[in-house]
Amino acid sequence: SAGRVWCCSGWRWGCCQLNQPGWRAQAPPCSRGGDGGTGAAERRFTLQTQQRCGFRKITKRVEPKKGVSEEAELNEILHKKGEAPAPDPPTPHVPARSFGRLVKPLVFTIGFTGCSFGGAAIWQYESLKSRVQSYFDDVKVDWLEKIRPQKQGDLHKQVSQWWNSLSDGQKTVTGIIAANALVFFCWRVPSLQHTMFKYFTSNPSSKALCWPMLLSTFSHYSLFHMAANMYVLWSFSSSIVNMMGKEQFMALYLSAGVISTFVSYVSKTAMGRFGPSLGASGAIMAVLAAVCTKMPEAKLAIIFLPMYTFTAGNALKALVALDTTGLILGWRFFDHAAHLGGALFGIWYIIYGHELIWKNREPLVKLWHDFRTRGPGAGGTGSI
Repeated sequence: SAGRVWCCSGWRWGCCQLNQPGWRAQAPPCSRGGDGGTGAAERRFTLQTQQRCGFRKITKRVEPKKGVSEEAELNEILHKKGEAPAPDPPTPHVPARSFGRLVKPLVFTIGFTGCSFGGAAIWQYESLKSRVQSYFDDVKVDWLEKIRPQKQGDLHKQVSQWWNSLSDGQKTVTGIIAANALVFFCWRVPSLQHTMFKYFTSNPSSKALCWPMLLSTFSHYSLFHMAANMYVLWSFSSSIVNMMGKEQFMALYLSAGVISTFVSYVSKTAMGRFGPSLGASGAIMAVLAAVCTKMPEAKLAIIFLPMYTFTAGNALKALVALDTTGLILGWRFFDHAAHLGGALFGIWYIIYGHELIWKNREPLVKLWHDFRTRGPGAGGTGSI
């Protein structure tokens, strides 16, 4: 037939099809003859089957990739126009799991926690020292209020009355809420975006590691997130300050914010899930855990469901179980590691930390007292 070649050894096929694309026939011509011709044909047939029926594949020409040729053509056009070629897109940085980067955050966490409780002890000393003077100041103010004519609708007086109506705990957390509100509005300033991302979000793969551990505790991007956290803080403020005092509470709150962020660093580094975190949830979880541990039988309720009440101890167990489940299953909507870190620190402080840290502050207070009484302008060596 037209597409095949016959070999004359007993009408047996000796070759495959011809005229296939990319193939070229090199089979020797067949011959008819006697025995010798038949043997030659058989040898040719054997040779052809060993050489894939005598056809040889043509070497395929390697063509440049379409994207490469288009890029070269584009660069040539830009060169003729006198323009620089477009730079290559940056390769995304994939952070490596390096626990060595956590050494500085660990040192910062220990140092900041010590400074927080040390500063709180000195703050309490100064508060006690100035209490007598403030008593006489209050007497003077009351006397002036009596002899000065009252002004109706005085805004300053209304604000003073509102402030005096607050508990000590609510007065203490008012400054924390104001700081969070200020940072929230800073997020809305376009020129501050780079600074906010660098210092007010915590990420173990970031260049700035230490100060964001504290500053991110006052940082909220969502209004609902900030409102929910500040409402919980306001609700527990009176209980925690009455239980600890404002100085010890502030030390607990700030230390819990840094410690919870460090726990988040460790979790993200171990799992290889790097990303920014922000919010006061870790510090608030420490406050909540401290109150629930100290008063486990206290009754709590959800604001939207006030008819359902539960004990503080059960609420703490449910929150810890929820965050533990989220951490194990890899839920990423909340920073469950930070929540757990704050809660565990609050529980530890009530059971052990108060005895180990706060009740051993006397040597530091004595050193500060000696420094204050012997310093210039101390006016003697009195004591309180």
